[in-house]
Formats: sequence, C-alpha cells, structure tokens
Amino acid sequence: MIQQVDTIDCKTTCVSGCVLDEKCPHRQYGATASAFMQKTSLEDMHEIAEIARRKKLEAPPKWVFPEGGIQH
Repeated sequence: MIQQVDTIDCKTTCVSGCVLDEKCPHRQYGATASAFMQKTSLEDMHEIAEIARRKKLEAPPKWVFPEGGIQH
C-alpha cells in the first residue's frame, strides 16, 4: 500500500519511477528538469558543473563541531 502523499519518501519508494503518478507533489520538478535538459547543451552543463566545483573549492573551510563541544 502506498503511504500518504505528504509522507512518501521518493528517494526510496520511487527508485524505478514515480509510484504516485499524477498525485506526485514533486511532479513539477521533473518537468522543469526536462525543460532544462532540452534547452541546455551538454557543454553548457559541464561549464555549470565546473563553475560550481571551483566555487566549492575556493570557499573557506566549514568547521563542524560535535554537539557536546570539543573535549580537552
């Protein structure tokens, strides 16, 4: 049985395709992604990815501390 629409985990439930079809709350994103792929060349997608990669490499490091703080 399919879970309620607002509680479904698409990442695990829809691995082989959307199980909600027309009731899917994320359906609009698929159409947006398809339109992007149709109008954007592979070279442009590579350039977008490269810009994002460089931006990430040039960003200052983000420090992550444990919840209890640092123990000395």
